Amino acid sequence: MRFTVRDLVYIGVFGALWGAVEMTLGSVLHVVNVPFSGVILTGIGVTILLIGRLFVPRAGSVLFIGLVTAFLKMLSLGGIVLNPMIGIVAESLLAEVVLTATGRPRRASFVLAGALATFWPFVHPFFTHGLLAGRDLLTVYGWTIEKGAELLGLDASAVVLIVAGLIGVHLVIGAIAGTLGWDVGQIIQKRLQPSARAPRVS
Repeated sequence: MRFTVRDLVYIGVFGALWGAVEMTLGSVLHVVNVPFSGVILTGIGVTILLIGRLFVPRAGSVLFIGLVTAFLKMLSLGGIVLNPMIGIVAESLLAEVVLTATGRPRRASFVLAGALATFWPFVHPFFTHGLLAGRDLLTVYGWTIEKGAELLGLDASAVVLIVAGLIGVHLVIGAIAGTLGWDVGQIIQKRLQPSARAPRVS
């Protein structure tokens, strides 16, 4: 896993972009209490992450972008706060696994990577509050159902619909993020390519 200086610059740039989104838009979304603000923020971050993969098409680049973002998130919070840092690294790792396993970058692999990465916010409370903090997983499950019922406008007894709805929202937003990451990244790359030299006029 060797990166050129150019690769490292791009990794730093895209990590900083995602970090800036986390520090600015993330705060706004939470203050105004936008529904599904967490997964929306993740979708935007994953879009940036995947665009970065087009600029650094090497195994490990996505994970390193996530590590840069997590470090910046730590600085913005004024100390080591594990929950958001774990989330960022986990999302990057999931996307990295898909992209590395599928080989050459293509739209389908970006869509799959985006969907899997943005599914992490659904799993995140079970991992951080349940496994790491030692809370009862059934309690975390109850919180998830109550929150999901509120967001989807359903009765808390409609457990199957709530779980299916939450999973669906996460996967759809992730698929959109993957598509945008591929399409926007391709457009940016084309615009940054040096234009062909014009023929000399005698």
